[in-house]
Amino acid sequence: MTNSAFEQNVIAMVWDCDKTLISSYMQEPLFRRFNVDGGKFWAEVNALKTRYGAQGISVNSDTSYLNHILTYVKAGIFKGLNNKMLREFGRELKFYPGLPHFFGEVKKLIEDDPKYKAFDIRLEHYVVSTGFAETIRGSAIADFVDGIFGCEFIEDVLQPGFLDSPRHPEERSDESGEISQIACALDNTSKTRYLFEINKGSNKYPETIDVNSSIARASRRVPFENMVYVADGPSDVPAFSILNYNGGSTFAVYPKGDVNGMRQVESLRRDGRVQMYGEADYCEATTSWLWLTERARAIADKIVATKQAAIKNSAGAPPTHLQ
Repeated sequence: MTNSAFEQNVIAMVWDCDKTLISSYMQEPLFRRFNVDGGKFWAEVNALKTRYGAQGISVNSDTSYLNHILTYVKAGIFKGLNNKMLREFGRELKFYPGLPHFFGEVKKLIEDDPKYKAFDIRLEHYVVSTGFAETIRGSAIADFVDGIFGCEFIEDVLQPGFLDSPRHPEERSDESGEISQIACALDNTSKTRYLFEINKGSNKYPETIDVNSSIARASRRVPFENMVYVADGPSDVPAFSILNYNGGSTFAVYPKGDVNGMRQVESLRRDGRVQMYGEADYCEATTSWLWLTERARAIADKIVATKQAAIKNSAGAPPTHLQ
């Protein structure tokens, strides 16, 4: 038996958000609230790389929209935008059919099965998104997930000399302030960092385990082969690649009836980027429901087999009578 602190009895389903859990982009409630043309905003964002490039400045295309949001705040277009408001926008997110019900159901399928319960096998859900963490926290999915990783903003900015005059948490002005700095920015490549956090357990024990710590595979909390990554397209290839390379499971979704979306995920499957795909419908008996639940069961079965083999190997042969 291993001396690892972790039993490696956890299955992790890791989800992208936009176009995977919801049919649109989570910034739409923001645009509606301030009567901003979303198409124009994104056209400006798409032009930032070229415009700043002409000045010799390299811009990250995945995260430049965050700075443009702050520019809109400073210009008074998003006047009063704060984290509380971003969280409230979460109530407006419309999830694909079957959600968030599917999250609870797949957990029950694993955790209520006596065969898996004997080894305390559990399933956790995580959302890793280049969108707003606060908006996801305010959505219908929040109570069903074990962790949310996304982009975050700061309102109450610490000023020079703050170490000499520390403020107490109750003095913060989050309720009435505006976002003014980026606290965390995820791009399509840095999303893989959070796969390693889940893998090593640093998301659960941040004070003890650093994501960059060297940890033997047999000692990690959630082995990659116990993970399933679900997303919608080419932007998630870095995360798909990490899981595929390390024996995990990968699944892509596309909008129901969208032939171009289907062609895109079929191209990902053909190129070995994903193992399977289905329509973004998580109701019972759909392809997505069937494949994801079967993958969860297959992973759980493998954990059981590994545990049983370890128990058998740890037991010596019983004494017998001399012949």
